[in-house]
Amino acid sequence: MASQQIGSKPISEKPQMTFDELGLSPKVLAAVERVGYTEPTPIQAGAIPHVLQKRDVLGTAQTGTGKTASFTLPMLTLLEKGRARARMPRTLILEPTRELAAQVEENFKIYGSGHKLNVALLIGGVSFDEQEKKLMRGADVLIATPGRLLDHFERGKLLLTGVDILVIDEADRMLDMGFIPDIERICKLIPFTRQTLFFSATMPNEIQKLADQFLHNPARVEVAARSSAALTVTQNVVHCGSKPAEKRAALRHLIDNAADLQNAIIFCNRKRDVATVARSLERHGYNAGALHGDMDQHARMKMLASFKDLSTKLLVASDVAARGLDIPEVSHVFNFDVPTHAEDYVHRIGRTGRAGRSGAAYTLVSKSDQKYLDAVEKLIGKPLIEVSENSTGVPHDAQKDDAKAEADNQSEQPETRKPRRSERKPRRAAPKPQPVAEKASEPTRDAGKTTEPAKAEDSQRARNPKGTNRRKQTANDNVPFAEADHVPAFLLRSVSLN
Repeated sequence: MASQQIGSKPISEKPQMTFDELGLSPKVLAAVERVGYTEPTPIQAGAIPHVLQKRDVLGTAQTGTGKTASFTLPMLTLLEKGRARARMPRTLILEPTRELAAQVEENFKIYGSGHKLNVALLIGGVSFDEQEKKLMRGADVLIATPGRLLDHFERGKLLLTGVDILVIDEADRMLDMGFIPDIERICKLIPFTRQTLFFSATMPNEIQKLADQFLHNPARVEVAARSSAALTVTQNVVHCGSKPAEKRAALRHLIDNAADLQNAIIFCNRKRDVATVARSLERHGYNAGALHGDMDQHARMKMLASFKDLSTKLLVASDVAARGLDIPEVSHVFNFDVPTHAEDYVHRIGRTGRAGRSGAAYTLVSKSDQKYLDAVEKLIGKPLIEVSENSTGVPHDAQKDDAKAEADNQSEQPETRKPRRSERKPRRAAPKPQPVAEKASEPTRDAGKTTEPAKAEDSQRARNPKGTNRRKQTANDNVPFAEADHVPAFLLRSVSLN
């Protein structure tokens, strides 16, 4: 049952509410029925009526509970009246990532099939010219990432003075990615009388302060405990060795022995590990692909489409795939790395167990990851289920893969690398200068002098005890002048006595 608050008064929603009771237009209801939905989720039942009343809304719900439809459906109803003008969108939806923005656009296409609305998508990795053409035609709905939106505004191709509804989606992710200054700037460009819809999967204190800044007397809809994980997901932990080869062996063991595995997302903390793990799985015969932020937009969308239609069974990804992606039939999630931020764990495992389905999540933990695991367990309020392990920290059936994994680890190293210090050849020492032997047959200027070198050195040191301005002694210092290695050329010229 959803708990809802307007101001400080809690209100209980009626159970088993239908879409017909929410006040949506006949066109929207027909689209919902065509898709096959019959009952709204708690966040939809709590938020949609207040959006239709043009109130500000602060919505908090677990990932995978239908937050996107809770603002797209009422927006379609409100947009049935009115018309967009060139370069002046009527509504604006801000998303933290390209994938989420493209997913919201897909929702408008599905539910707005009976409407004649122009939807513009402004994200990076796409030509500016094509996006500017859509803006010139007039956009009823503008979906954008903050950076690309401000790029168009600074080019003079976009005016925000006509925005009636502003949606800030996945606000906690916006905070993590550093988009809050951009959002504050965008809010100043939009009329103060706008309606603001603020949605977040978690509600830390920083997000609450932002909500207080952007919203005016909002209707608060919270349908889950803050930073809680979905109850339909079985959460497991597997202790393994810290070497990459051991972790990959443990991962393959879990994939091979996972029950009812249809497809899975494997999360890594670093982009370079995403490519390494995906390449390792492919070498071992698994159907795997990679998804991370350094890929161009076309490759990212192609990989997501391949994973959705099950052409790719295992998707190795960074946290770019951890937020809001609507892939309902993901059966398993594997955390190859424990997330350094505990709240990211909630979003990662939220990719499975969506829409009431059951799912399973496994997290690989080495000794160095223990502090991150403790933070995760503290956040969700319960310990993870430990999978049986042996003394080596690698699941028993994966021991036989250690040698193969280690060889795989070595093969993944670049063929050409800078030699280590221990492998470098010692430098050849420079030859020491050899003193020139005295020639008794040649007369010298110092002949007949009996000054010893030691006494000369002592007398020089006595004159200059600190050694300042003293010429560095060479091997030729004790050699008579005429017998030195370097004799001026004019001294070697023959002289005529006539």
